[in-house]
Amino acid sequence: MSGQQTTHSTASDQTSPTLIDCDIHQKWADPQELVEYLPKQYRDRGVQAPDILYDNVAEFSRRDAVPDDGGPAGSSVEKMKTHHLEEFGVDYAILTGNSYLNLTALPNRDYAAELAIANNKWVIDNWLSEGGPFVGSLLAAPQKPNRMAEMIRELGDHPRVVQVVMPMASQLPYGHEHYWPMYEAAEEMGLPIAMHPYTEGHGVTRPPTGAGHPNTYFEWHTLLGTYAMGQLVSLVAEGVLAKFPDLSFVVIEGGLSWVPHFLWRMDKNWKALRAQVPYLQKPPSEYIRDQVRFTTQPIEEPNNPEHLLQILEMMHAKDTVMFASDYPHWDTDSPLYALPPMPDELEQAVMAGNAQELYGLPDDPESLPTDRT
Repeated sequence: MSGQQTTHSTASDQTSPTLIDCDIHQKWADPQELVEYLPKQYRDRGVQAPDILYDNVAEFSRRDAVPDDGGPAGSSVEKMKTHHLEEFGVDYAILTGNSYLNLTALPNRDYAAELAIANNKWVIDNWLSEGGPFVGSLLAAPQKPNRMAEMIRELGDHPRVVQVVMPMASQLPYGHEHYWPMYEAAEEMGLPIAMHPYTEGHGVTRPPTGAGHPNTYFEWHTLLGTYAMGQLVSLVAEGVLAKFPDLSFVVIEGGLSWVPHFLWRMDKNWKALRAQVPYLQKPPSEYIRDQVRFTTQPIEEPNNPEHLLQILEMMHAKDTVMFASDYPHWDTDSPLYALPPMPDELEQAVMAGNAQELYGLPDDPESLPTDRT
C-alpha cells in the first residue's frame, strides 16, 4: 500500500507461523493429467468447462510466474516455492485451485461432480504429497450436493485437506436447503467452506451483477464483492449459520470495504423483520463474526491508510480477516506491501493467527503427514 512496507513482526511465540497465504492457485500443466482420474465413461470427453467470458488485456496470470519449462503459471511446485513461498517466508500455502472452478458452471451435474472429484484426487497426489507448506481444498460442484457430500466424507480426512471450496456463483443462492447435504458433511468433517469468484455469468450460473451482464472485465472484476454479499446474506437469512453452528465459511477475493455496511444493514433489518427469520437467535453480525472469515486480496487501498485500519476495526478484523496473495494471478498482493502497518496483535491475527485457528494448523508444517497412513 502506497509503498509502505509492513514488518510482519513475529508473535511472542517464535515457533508459531507468521505468514499463512489463504489463496494460492495451483494448476495442471496439461488437462490430460486429470483425465486418468475420471471414471471410464468420461475419459474420452476429457476436461471441458466454460471459459471465462471477460478478457483481461494484461493476461490472467503473471508472466514472471511461468515455470522455466514454459508450462502455465502455477503448474510447477518448484517455481511456486522459489518464486513466492520461499521469497516471502510463507509458512502455509492454502491451495484453492484455478480456472477449473468453472467446471461447477457446467449444466451436466454428473460430469461436473466427477470432474471435481478427479481434480481433488489429482491435487492430493501431485501437490499435497509434496508436504512442506502445502495444504489444500476440496473443490465441490454444488450442482450435485449429495455426491459432493460423499466426496467430502471420502477425501476430507486427508491430513492436508483443510477446507472445501465452491464457486462464488451458483444456480441457487447458497442458503437454499438444496445445498445442505454438503454443509452437513463439511461440518461433520470439521472443514470450512470457502467461496471463490470466477464463474459469475458462465454456464448455468446467474449474471455477474445485479444489473445483468457487464461489458468488460473491468466491470466484472470491480463488482465481485456484490456476488459475495448475495451469497452471504442468503447463508445468514436462510438459517445455514444457525443450523450448522460448527460450520465456518470463508469469503475469498471479494474485497472488504463493504463488510461494515453489510453487518450494520443486516442487524438493522433483523431488528424490524426478525419474525421472518425466527431461527436467528442473535444479530446477524454475531453469526458472521463467529463463523465467517474474509481474505484480504484484492484489498482496498485508500490514499489515507488510516481509513483502511478503520474498516478493519469495524469488521472485527482481529477475528475475521486472513491474508491472501492470489498468487500467481495478475493482481497478486505482496505480503510486504499489501496492508498498512498495524498494531502487532492485529497484524499477527491477520497474517497467520486467524488462519491457523480456523484450519487447525500445527506450528510446524512438516509435522503434517502427506498421506492417510
